[in-house]
Amino acid sequence: MTVVEFFDPEKWLGETLGPRYLQLQRRLEEAIDTGVLPATSSLPPERELAEITDLSRVTVRKAIQQLVADGRIEQRQGSGTFVCEPIKRMQQSLSHLTSFTEDMARRGMTTTSKPLERGIFAPTEEEARILGLKHGDEVARIYRLREADGSPMALERAAVPLDLLPNPLEVTTSLYEVLDSLGHKPARATQKISAVNLGGKEAHLLGLAEGAAGLSIERISYLGSGRVAELTHSLYRGDAYDFVAELNL
Repeated sequence: MTVVEFFDPEKWLGETLGPRYLQLQRRLEEAIDTGVLPATSSLPPERELAEITDLSRVTVRKAIQQLVADGRIEQRQGSGTFVCEPIKRMQQSLSHLTSFTEDMARRGMTTTSKPLERGIFAPTEEEARILGLKHGDEVARIYRLREADGSPMALERAAVPLDLLPNPLEVTTSLYEVLDSLGHKPARATQKISAVNLGGKEAHLLGLAEGAAGLSIERISYLGSGRVAELTHSLYRGDAYDFVAELNL
């Protein structure tokens, strides 16, 4: 079936099926999912799509903008609009304390980290409160982009008491491996997960459009002694992760 035939409005557009931009959005998603518009292929220009579907350009633009925000298509200035390569969704257990590096290694994926900030800093009010720091104490802080097989997956900002991590520059891949080598590997953690819309800077780093769905995760890790060892705020791609918890009665 050709693109023109697939988007013939007589086959999918109806007065009782909701707003027209949503109907077009669903039809575009179906075209992507069924291969009518395969990955990396270009969409018809906005004016042409409006003519094919008998919809206004405003309606077409609104449907396309939503798919851009969802990460299904991307707009390249001067080139057009293209279908994105699908991101393989991953499941991460909430029942076990593991690092990003360990999670990806179990899937046979190679992890890389791009440091955005590493060093020794005065703690924020939140860091001082949660890490139990005294006046004048400092923290080792690491902010980095985590990638799996070259694809951006998450942004992580970790703060660790300086006596547990004297040199944050040692952390090139797994923070937990370095802490383990120093005798301070966390034994348990609590996590709080929230749904968010990514801001412009974070979305750009993760290869998504501003406003795309993300998962905000706050993790507080503890040593076996009960001392807080780490406070980490992470932003995960909402289109790539499912967090799974096992529940028992």
